[in-house]
Amino acid sequence: MSRLLTGFCLLGLFGFAALQPAQAGVVVGGTRIIYDGAKKEASIPVKNPDKTAPFLIQSWIEGYPNDSAEKAPFIITPPLFRLDAGKENIVRIVRTGGNLPEDRESVFWVNIKSIPASEASDQNRLLISVKTKIKLFYRPAALKDGAADAYKQLTFKTQGSALSVNNPTPYFVSFDSIKVGGTALQSPGMIALNLP
Repeated sequence: MSRLLTGFCLLGLFGFAALQPAQAGVVVGGTRIIYDGAKKEASIPVKNPDKTAPFLIQSWIEGYPNDSAEKAPFIITPPLFRLDAGKENIVRIVRTGGNLPEDRESVFWVNIKSIPASEASDQNRLLISVKTKIKLFYRPAALKDGAADAYKQLTFKTQGSALSVNNPTPYFVSFDSIKVGGTALQSPGMIALNLP
């Protein structure tokens, strides 16, 4: 009897939670952008699933890592636009020149900031801007194939209690998970190039 009562209570709570309005934000259509050097541009969709509120979208590209003084040789367009409720827009990235290596990938940050709309009556309301930061990989035209198999060429070596990885490929390799001795590493991330 108590299990049945507990089940009904949980069902009621889940049903009540489903009735609460969901506050949706801006959705960026990808976790990374691969800019094919043989093409004129790369693009990524930005969608506002909210049915009532528009957002102001600001986007820019910066060097990788964050403290890089290097100016990114790309422009992003449109850099600032209004994204109405329930709408989608495409953000385009165009190379503007720059001296990028043509024998290996280069990586940059794409920043997309969503700023919620506010009204004069919202004086005592907290509005939070959210910045989505994703990697932009510039892949030169000469590097047509091989990115999917780059992980096979990585070599792993332990040095004391540390694990070092050698990446002799011209590609950046990202991992979702890595296990060493049956133990998962926390946030394995991206393996950079070891090329000269």
